[in-house]
Amino acid sequence: MDDNLFFREAATRICGTLDIQAAMQGCYDYIKTYLPVGSVNLLLYDGERHAFRSLAMVSVEDDPVGTLFSVPEKSRDFLARRNARDWDVEVYNRPDEDPDLCGILHHFDMDTDVSLMSLRLQLEGSRIGEVNLKVKGRNRYTDAHVRLVKLLHDPLAMAMANALTHEEILTLKDLLADENRFLHRQLREISGADIVGAGFGLKKVMGMARQVAGLESPVLLLGETGAGKDVIASAIHYSSSRKDGPFIKVNCGAIPESLIDSELFGYEKGAFTGALARKRGRFERANGGTLFLDEIGELPLAAQVRLLHVLQSHEIERVGGSEVIPVDVRIIAATHRNLQSMVEERSFREDLWFRLNVFPIMIPPLRHRREDIPDLVLHFVEKKARELKMREVPILAPGAAEALMDYPFPGNVRELQNLVERALIQYSGGFLQIHVRDRGRVQSVGVSDGELPEELTLDEVTALHIRRVLSHTRGRINGHEGAAQLLGLHPNTLRKRLDKLGIPYGRSAQGVWG
Repeated sequence: MDDNLFFREAATRICGTLDIQAAMQGCYDYIKTYLPVGSVNLLLYDGERHAFRSLAMVSVEDDPVGTLFSVPEKSRDFLARRNARDWDVEVYNRPDEDPDLCGILHHFDMDTDVSLMSLRLQLEGSRIGEVNLKVKGRNRYTDAHVRLVKLLHDPLAMAMANALTHEEILTLKDLLADENRFLHRQLREISGADIVGAGFGLKKVMGMARQVAGLESPVLLLGETGAGKDVIASAIHYSSSRKDGPFIKVNCGAIPESLIDSELFGYEKGAFTGALARKRGRFERANGGTLFLDEIGELPLAAQVRLLHVLQSHEIERVGGSEVIPVDVRIIAATHRNLQSMVEERSFREDLWFRLNVFPIMIPPLRHRREDIPDLVLHFVEKKARELKMREVPILAPGAAEALMDYPFPGNVRELQNLVERALIQYSGGFLQIHVRDRGRVQSVGVSDGELPEELTLDEVTALHIRRVLSHTRGRINGHEGAAQLLGLHPNTLRKRLDKLGIPYGRSAQGVWG
């Protein structure tokens, strides 16, 4: 037998596929012509778990089937001594005469009237596993067989290393997919179905968002800074067929003009000083998903031309490259500026505006949907309290949320969120007080401590106490630990009291009590 021919033919079959089972089948089919073999098993020994793990096995004999084989306690010392020895190939032509090996075979219900040969696999000086050959009958393996099996070391070691790496990649891919699913659920909870005001001040906006979500049309979100355009964009994406794809946000006004092309389209290695490696741009990262171009009105004219080309051709070129890269991206744009006026002033391209203005959605400022403010306040108090790792969510001072409805909020929802966060940072106990700035003057909204002002009426004190209890029970009236039980009232009596005091409950209080 020509050793070189044997090596080449065997190596071709072993290394010709990433499927380790197919590789071992090809190896078995070839070597069975040149040496006696009834089974080939590619094994790892897990010393911590005292078990053999089979990566691939081919057998025409009655061998046990499985991937993990636990070693009996009485055989563990034998395996530890064997693993500590320096060997390449070991042959056991009469295993029944070796008590330790015989004990292992019996443990796995295997016949001892066999011949065994083990090839230790090492890669870059580290042992990564072994290959066991087995055939029925004693004294079946000779020195010539050992010489042939030794020739298989390198291709088998590389095949095992590749299989382990491929397995690790698949595991990491599954973990990443699971993490993405978790993050998508989180984002849907934060930005999708649970948008505060979806049933009131934003009802029309959410209706339009649902209309366009299932389509591929571009969407243009209009509204003042801080009105929540990014939240609506996220809701559209996570309600669309692209919800499992990426949602990439770009603030066009925050990128220097010299970097816009490289940020949007990426660049090749060596495209400019400092480009040490290829980088994908936002369009490539958003492939299969949605690209949210916030503050699109801040985009320079030169960048508008290139953006228009991408929207028309659905392909990009990286900076410093000539390869045309197709992209499948849905565009949602947003701006607080009047794009039509910018078109007339020639600071925004008319053809790009026509491309983006397919389905405009105007998001009203907070002062035009004041009915959402109480729910928003409670939402931000709970959300920010969790972020600040506060032990308990503070109780909002009586009338605080309602009083905020008189403030115009020039900074919209973002300003309200900042006010709540500032109040929580300064919170020192008692009721939560919120400060607002009106024409340069600071005014307090709500009561700042746990004591009641003397001027409160009996009904106001009663309402205050009931509100605190409802906040504790998250609006639940009936049942164990419900508000009625805690107050010592019949549920119907409590409802009548709530009606008298004007305190919302049931469906009318959806979102108020958490």
